[in-house]
Amino acid sequence: MTLPINQILQGDSIEILNDLPQHSIDLIFADPPYNLQLQNELHRPNLTKVDAVDDDWDQFQSFAAYDEFTHDWLLACQRVLKPDGTLWVIGSYHNIFRVGRIMQDLGYWFLNDVIWVKTNPMPNFRGTRFTNAHETLIWASPKKGAKYTFNYQGMKGFNDGKQMRSDWWLLSLATGSERLKDENGDKAHSTQKPEALLYRIILSSSKPGDIVLDPFFGSGTTGVIAKRLHRKWIGIEREEKYIGLARKRIEMTQVELFDEATFDIRSKKKKAPRVPFSNLLEYGYLNPGQKLIFRKDMENTAKIKPDAKLRTQNGFEGSIHQVGKHLSNGNPCNGWDHWYFEENGEILVLDILRQRFRSKQGLTNE
Repeated sequence: MTLPINQILQGDSIEILNDLPQHSIDLIFADPPYNLQLQNELHRPNLTKVDAVDDDWDQFQSFAAYDEFTHDWLLACQRVLKPDGTLWVIGSYHNIFRVGRIMQDLGYWFLNDVIWVKTNPMPNFRGTRFTNAHETLIWASPKKGAKYTFNYQGMKGFNDGKQMRSDWWLLSLATGSERLKDENGDKAHSTQKPEALLYRIILSSSKPGDIVLDPFFGSGTTGVIAKRLHRKWIGIEREEKYIGLARKRIEMTQVELFDEATFDIRSKKKKAPRVPFSNLLEYGYLNPGQKLIFRKDMENTAKIKPDAKLRTQNGFEGSIHQVGKHLSNGNPCNGWDHWYFEENGEILVLDILRQRFRSKQGLTNE
């Protein structure tokens, strides 16, 4: 089957997912039914009725039925994800713990859980519980140890140059002009997600040209943001009334012409041409037998072997990364950032030599 790029597919999410090619999707955002289990109508203190989520698509006969549905769509998503793809799923206390357990049972590997803290939550009108002011997102790889896209430097730019945290504030509900209305002026979709939330998700974990899929497309927020960020998208939606709204909304979304230099937010270090550590020996930037210092700790050193491996004082041998991991008690280690060399009485990080080599050889980031 040819991938239906930039299209909304009408029908059952599980059936359509199972028809898509295996390992074809880079990123999935899933906003499944929450199974809210509302028993009675909800009214405000002034006796006006709350427009709660009571749609048929959110109704399940039992937890067992909901779990079966969840298992099946998660399994189908796992099949279509590329080995380096990731899944985001959002939920509330009604369902997210059940979803998370099933994800782990299927072999998904959790990368983060993120809390979307709402600045304008619906109050608890009866005053019998705390106000539900957040929803939870789970970000996961299809299996343990898989590589994945994370635009770390780009997300730091969203947080005044600091690491982006897992509590996302200042992201309000979809309100005002962003909220889609039907012909009667009522909410067109009861659980429309804000564009700001999808912007952060898609920007953080995909690249321009990647394929973003939403198996519960609803009002089309995923498609709108994917288009703005020059990602390809696929939506799956059962309800015809939502498809019409989403299609019109996406068609009206204006985008700027794609310019790779502008839209690529990957770290310049990661984009730079690869330089094997052995090049530094071959071109005389380092010498066999020379001592390297780990994390500026003069007690942890290693000597460079002629084959570009390092040998520690206790005889452990490996690449700059393997030996760094060994000295870090098994934690991942980028040797370029943690090994140092001495030059003219100064202790300098090894990555400086890599930068010099690129400059001398005319290797650039372009």
